Amino acid sequence: MTQDARPPLPPFTHETATRKVRMAEDGWNGRDPARVALAYTPDSRWRNRAEFPVGREEITAFLTRKWARELEYRLIKELWAFAENRIAVRFAYEWRDDAGNWYRSHGNENWEFDEKGLMRLRFASINDQPIKESERKFHWPQGPRPADHPGLSDLGL
Repeated sequence: MTQDARPPLPPFTHETATRKVRMAEDGWNGRDPARVALAYTPDSRWRNRAEFPVGREEITAFLTRKWARELEYRLIKELWAFAENRIAVRFAYEWRDDAGNWYRSHGNENWEFDEKGLMRLRFASINDQPIKESERKFHWPQGPRPADHPGLSDLGL
């Protein structure tokens, strides 16, 4: 295995796809743009809402802007489907803006991986739902979601 490989590698099984999804979730919850960008190919292409970053440098810049805007960000991803080198997930994340308004953002992502397990394509569709702070469901200290915290299906999302 090469040094820049990111197991689990395709072709995915249910177990390895589920693990890959949780690893992605944990990475994003760490909110370190440069570290997160290493999970993508150097020429990775994204569609995220109306932005289309290409390559790790643009991905890092995108994530830096995102997490400067989306404060107290907490994300849960759930495997939806998988085949060969592709994974589909659904997700939700909660965050607040600098004025103290809370949101739950819901979405779907389609991922395609290269043979080293690096994501080369990421297509995301996302909708933001304003919520009251009392409606939040994602309660854990900043960072990866604890293993015993419920997932999306368990939370009725």
